[in-house]
Amino acid sequence: MSFLVMAGVLAPAAAQPATNRLGVSPSAQSQDFVAHKQQFQLHSLLTEQRHPRSVDLSTRIAADTADGLASLLAVDEDIAKALQGVAADPARLAALDAASREITRALREGHRLYFYGTGSTGRLAETIESGLWRPFWQRTAQSPLMARIEARYPTLGERVRGEITGGDRALIASLEGFEDIPEIGRLQLQDNGIRPQDLVFAVTEGGETSAVIGTALAAADQAGADARRTWFVYNNPDDVLRPFERSRRVLDDARITKIPLPTGPQAITGSTRMQATTTSLYVLGVVLEDATRALLRDVLSADELASLGFNDVGIADRLRGFTALQRTTAAAAPKLAAWTDREAASYANGRRSTYLATRALMPVFVDVTERAPTFRLGPLDPVNASERRSWIQVWTPATDGAQAWQALLHRPFHGLDKALYLPPFENGIDDPYLREAALRGLSNAGDEQQALYDLSYSPANMQRNAPAAGDSGALILLGDEAHREANRQWLQAATQAGAELVLVSVSARPLASEVLRDVAAPRPVPVIAVTVPQRDAFELDQTIVLKMLINAHSTGVMAKLGRVVGNTMTSVQPGNLKLIGRATWLILSHVNGTLESSAWRAAHGTTAPLSYAEANAVLFDAIEQRRNAVGAAGLPEVELSVVAVLEALKTGKPVDWPAAAATLRAQGLNRYLAPYATPTQDATP
Repeated sequence: MSFLVMAGVLAPAAAQPATNRLGVSPSAQSQDFVAHKQQFQLHSLLTEQRHPRSVDLSTRIAADTADGLASLLAVDEDIAKALQGVAADPARLAALDAASREITRALREGHRLYFYGTGSTGRLAETIESGLWRPFWQRTAQSPLMARIEARYPTLGERVRGEITGGDRALIASLEGFEDIPEIGRLQLQDNGIRPQDLVFAVTEGGETSAVIGTALAAADQAGADARRTWFVYNNPDDVLRPFERSRRVLDDARITKIPLPTGPQAITGSTRMQATTTSLYVLGVVLEDATRALLRDVLSADELASLGFNDVGIADRLRGFTALQRTTAAAAPKLAAWTDREAASYANGRRSTYLATRALMPVFVDVTERAPTFRLGPLDPVNASERRSWIQVWTPATDGAQAWQALLHRPFHGLDKALYLPPFENGIDDPYLREAALRGLSNAGDEQQALYDLSYSPANMQRNAPAAGDSGALILLGDEAHREANRQWLQAATQAGAELVLVSVSARPLASEVLRDVAAPRPVPVIAVTVPQRDAFELDQTIVLKMLINAHSTGVMAKLGRVVGNTMTSVQPGNLKLIGRATWLILSHVNGTLESSAWRAAHGTTAPLSYAEANAVLFDAIEQRRNAVGAAGLPEVELSVVAVLEALKTGKPVDWPAAAATLRAQGLNRYLAPYATPTQDATP
């Protein structure tokens, strides 16, 4: 087994080249980033490091899909260890118990809960509201117990709000530049009507996201000295965050209660949609469920609570119980491989995929939309698109787009009102690059965006984009949902059209015979059924298992298609300051890892390592050249830059972008770097 060893440190000052050996002059933006944006050069964070258990993922999954998926799912063992550590840590466990008590108190007194995040943690926040909280109350509304609950706590089901930076349009794709602006956190707090007595949970995987920090500080300003009102949840150790001034402001603010949940490196370097977000979603879901159970004890008996899915398992035992969920998920890798192979083959042949989900809609939608920035895919297509760019579409049984959005959010769509946001953006953002990006993002963030995206399984969408021969598809079931007639119709239509389907189910019970009958004919559909016996009120356990399964599947698909090198996201789109920093580090690391290899030295001698400034200058040039250079359109900037730099260093000539583009298209980065890979023993501990 082999992998490319990345350079662990920046090139020391003495090794910096004295001349412009690459023939690339740094742009004004590059000079500004290197000189003034050190706070976004985040390669020291634990979540940005390479994980040894998946370091050779691209090689392993190319040889054996099930083995590659197993390496991805094995990294989730880190979550189990981290949560066991929290359960055994009196200080952190006390903080979670306190959070539960404060949630109970706030809801009892008629106040609201506000969960806020950016990117993956923004989708986490919306999942808490629209994937856990609101669906629970919709199910409970069918019970005769609801009348007593509503009489005691009116509008209880409306008192949790989950918000992503940029509003609901950002669920489709993050809006460029927003996450780098602290002010947007304060504005969205105001926009959502959050008051001093409400509880605010500001969630950031890295612990350094400006918009989330802005939210935490604004909430603390509202609440004053009462640290019970504002909570900061993050996944990096404090000591690695302290070099960043904005992180220190929160860590040192006594008005904010901190909940650190470090889990270590991610399965895909920097891809915090995986282990970091899974950890925070599970912990916050457990705390919210614990608090809700305590609140409803005011109204319901133990037997009545049990009928709604509540039990007496405390927070510590729920955290320890994650180990069983991880093992259940990991055991599904062999079955999951068939789906991964099928979907990857569809994309490789220029075909597409369609997912149909009802109760599983939120976790499915989140995974699909997170693929675009991680692996450089087109986001979901708007209804007015002149041509299809997205490889995938997500549907739910609904008559039209508006009803589908309601099925996803269980509330009205909420965009950003320019009347509130435009003046502060125009007058309050000093950095010209951030201001320009924020204004672009705001133009695509309003309520009108809802009508542009139709997630409905409806006659209109079937006429536009019905599954076709060679496409792949999945019917995804969650919990105890009934097998709907719409599911049968979709299975029949897609199968008759020649699409290759799978059925994925995560439930407390085995699949019903009627479901199995419908996927047995006329052409058998592979079934991936995972049983999660623990029933909890919010269906959190099942949601988490489904999340881990789909995260591994979608990552495996992209790795099989060459959009992962080793375990690095070399197709990442550098659309904000954090991702520009990540892209720079990936260029630097892959180039310097190659220069240090024995194969390079044997062929080309000792070469001075690439500096951070050189890597960043090349990245910004690649962003521009990707638009203009012959053959470069559509190629990832990181991969194009790595090839361009290494070819220039081989020949001693300036970077030749068209030649680099031709080489990358012909070989792909994995094959291009293969001669310089360093043989090692199995990296798995």
